[in-house]
Amino acid sequence: MSKHKDIQGDNQPWFKDGLRFECQRCGRCCRGEPGVVWVNKREIEKISSFLGITKNVFARNYLRSINDRFSLLEYGNGDCVMYDNGCKIYEERPCQCRTFPFWKPNLENQSEWEKLKKTCPGIDKGKLHTLKDIEENVRINESRFG
Repeated sequence: MSKHKDIQGDNQPWFKDGLRFECQRCGRCCRGEPGVVWVNKREIEKISSFLGITKNVFARNYLRSINDRFSLLEYGNGDCVMYDNGCKIYEERPCQCRTFPFWKPNLENQSEWEKLKKTCPGIDKGKLHTLKDIEENVRINESRFG
């Protein structure tokens, strides 16, 4: 993430005063483009329990294996298998979904954030997330498989 020096000379990211984001549950980040939504073992347990099915049934019906990791399936049109007029597992959605849009590429500079705003109606709306919150989301998302 790009940093700049503030008045005290400390390196601070461009979003040092925080960023506003509130999920509008529009599904734009869940539909229409192929990709991966990584889930780890703990998330598999939580989601399968939330759905009231066993881990094996969940894995068989909703997951694909990619290089010894698991991703939620998607339909041929790119829609996430968990999207049906809204996220079916929103309360237990994977970390990757939970930490969006606070991913490193989206925070690289202000123009990346502005680009995201064109496709995500939750950008610059709702709750102000502090620098600490944002950095914690980035850390969680990047460290969960490491």
